[in-house]
Amino acid sequence: MQSGTNFVVLVATKDRKGIVAAVANSIASQDCNIVESAQFGDSGTGQFFMRVAISGPAGMTTESFTDAFNPVATAFHLDWRIHDLRNKLKAMIMVSQGGHCLNDLLYRTSTNRLPMEVTSVVSNHTTWQRRAEHEGIPFFHLPISPETKLEQEARIMELVEEQEVDLIILARYMQVLSHQLCRKLDGRVINIHHSFLPGFKGAKPYHRAYERGVKMVGATAHYVTPDLDEGPIIAQDVSIVDHADTVDDLIAQGQDTESRVLARAVKLHLEHRVMLDGNRSVVFK
Repeated sequence: MQSGTNFVVLVATKDRKGIVAAVANSIASQDCNIVESAQFGDSGTGQFFMRVAISGPAGMTTESFTDAFNPVATAFHLDWRIHDLRNKLKAMIMVSQGGHCLNDLLYRTSTNRLPMEVTSVVSNHTTWQRRAEHEGIPFFHLPISPETKLEQEARIMELVEEQEVDLIILARYMQVLSHQLCRKLDGRVINIHHSFLPGFKGAKPYHRAYERGVKMVGATAHYVTPDLDEGPIIAQDVSIVDHADTVDDLIAQGQDTESRVLARAVKLHLEHRVMLDGNRSVVFK
């Protein structure tokens, strides 16, 4: 995010002439400076998407901006929202026993490379309790079984509401969220998948990739939906492997890639650079 940026305005609507000019004029009329602007028109759906990062005058609030911007929003039938970047999003991190993504997120947050407040770490194991507590972050152990799944997820929702959580990060949380929970948290949960989707789903993906003699291993970060691992993709990446690499080599490279891709997706979300276009995502870099 560029220096001086205080707010981000996101706009979605049916594409038509004059939207960019109208939005820019309204912003300028409020004595705001446009620091960054990007737009995309989807020729397939006819939808238009726009992200504008602005610096506002002293005393400007999201409410005052909204009052002044509403005439343009009404005239162009805009689906829009404004975010105050001075207010960090609150994030809950959920993890099972693999800690590579958790540790990477905690480090990036502590060095201000991820602009978020981690409200808690939630796990169905106690493996990373001491790590969370070392950072001064509350840790909640919520074991789960088929018989207690609904009870456990009810407790997750209680924590989300108590902590006013904006984002849940599944940092290798090896449990499938129920359809009901996915719907309640729509657009607020990011998962990291240990493959370049849709390949090698399920158990032991690196072993299966090794058996197939793949020449790259990848990772996919996406929003969680009731359709398992089918949510809108935010970020993907791969690392190159060859015939000399062992299964352990693939796992190590894969975990590095998972950490990198998840952090990238989270940062994009925190900076309000991701907009949904059906089951696809528009990512303004």
